Amino acid sequence: MNKILFSALGSLGIALHCFALGGGKDPVPAGDTRNIKNESFKRGENLKFRIHYGIIDAGVAEIEVKDENKILNERSTMHIVGTGNSKGAFDFFFKVRDRYETYIDEAALSPVVFIRKVNEGGYKFNQNQVYDNQKKTVNNNGKSYDIPEYTQDMLSAYYFARTMDLSNAKEGDVFSVNSFIDNEVWPLKIKYVGKETIQTDVGKVRCIKFRPIVQKGRVFKKEEDLNVWISDDKNHIPIRAQANVLVGSVKMDIISYSNLANPLALE
Repeated sequence: MNKILFSALGSLGIALHCFALGGGKDPVPAGDTRNIKNESFKRGENLKFRIHYGIIDAGVAEIEVKDENKILNERSTMHIVGTGNSKGAFDFFFKVRDRYETYIDEAALSPVVFIRKVNEGGYKFNQNQVYDNQKKTVNNNGKSYDIPEYTQDMLSAYYFARTMDLSNAKEGDVFSVNSFIDNEVWPLKIKYVGKETIQTDVGKVRCIKFRPIVQKGRVFKKEEDLNVWISDDKNHIPIRAQANVLVGSVKMDIISYSNLANPLALE
């Protein structure tokens, strides 16, 4: 469940993917000069979501930009934490306690450290990644991998994508962001579908609809079985994600938000 949803945000990263700081040298070089204009999010932002599996209210997810500024190698970072927890009857049969964290360079919006702690139905998995953009490497649980410049982790990819200018996007346009997932670089791709206004717990929201291009056969029947709606404003926050999977349908809906950088596109 959470793998699919972090995939919605990650693929929207252009992750909730398919939904301990590491050791090593200072991960962000002082000479890193990329400067991304960010008017889309700020410290203190909090987003909460309800997760449905068919008609079952299966879980909750939360993504927060912590109100803190950790300095790494004389660079300001933003600390983002995403969690996914099962609830109710679903929690009894298949308990989920997932936590994703990323520290991103505030100016470059590139990852410094990524931490992933998965606990799903008794299966546990931890991942600690330290990024060195100058050397174009990532240390993943003690093993080094070569990566392209400014490769994102599965959570930071979404926040980087929120800063993209979509004002001239046309139906069928495909956007792509390199992300390091499961020991390899994966180009996260999404297709622009159009605009749609949808009813939510927070009101009617004007949205931009995207369709992440996913791998069919393992979880999805078709490449276009995952759809994501983001707010049609400068925030570009996720409003809804819906996935048709081999064993049913999973849906994520926003239930609350706070401390947005801009007014939400409500009707």
